[in-house]
Amino acid sequence: MAKKAGEIQIRLFRSKELNIATKQNDFDVVTTADKASEQVIVDFINEHYPDHSILTEESGLSLRGSHEWEWVIDPLDGTTNYSAGLPWFNVSIGVKHHGEAVVGVVYAPRLGELFAAVKGAGATLNGSPIAPSETPSLTKAVVATGFPYDKAVNPDNNLDNFKRIMPVVRGLRRLGSAALDICYVAAGFLDAYWEMNLNEWDVCAAMLIAHEAGAWAQRFRPDRNWSILASNPALAPAILHELNEAN
Repeated sequence: MAKKAGEIQIRLFRSKELNIATKQNDFDVVTTADKASEQVIVDFINEHYPDHSILTEESGLSLRGSHEWEWVIDPLDGTTNYSAGLPWFNVSIGVKHHGEAVVGVVYAPRLGELFAAVKGAGATLNGSPIAPSETPSLTKAVVATGFPYDKAVNPDNNLDNFKRIMPVVRGLRRLGSAALDICYVAAGFLDAYWEMNLNEWDVCAAMLIAHEAGAWAQRFRPDRNWSILASNPALAPAILHELNEAN
């Protein structure tokens, strides 16, 4: 499913067929590719798993059957990047059983990177096992973050965290896709990542991939939707300290 959705995204990437619209505000973008990608995934689930519930970014929650199984889908994570012609975007598909994530796939078609995990079986990138970095200190760490869509109207917009952490790390990046940022922590390409006010579809698959790879991935505050810190285990206490001091 992820690869079929990725084919759609590659076909429409940087094309004149890509219609761009907004949802909540000018920062919250949706495109033709988001909707077409979601449709191909949902059609497959409807055909093969008709009693499974589905939560998607574009269509919301569809409760069906016993609710034992639920698919959590972001058909195009990193839409702002995608609409601007930047290659940092992905398809994110998670599967929950009795409320617990058990399968996760994050596929970045332009980068040719397929991250996957099954609970208890580890995590892979293009079929090879992955593990987080062993960077021991913030001064040697390259970390990533992002900013919420309500950043212009809510002063709790991550700038305080950014200001506190930026001077104490080797590098701070804003790459524009929560799912890929978390997967890059899982694979050791980034040492840590945090972001506030995400949604479950942004992180469901990627957090399972991070856990199965051996990374530390948790919600770091309860009051801003899904506010996530993903880190190699060595750095998690230090970054949590900085985030707690900022808040």
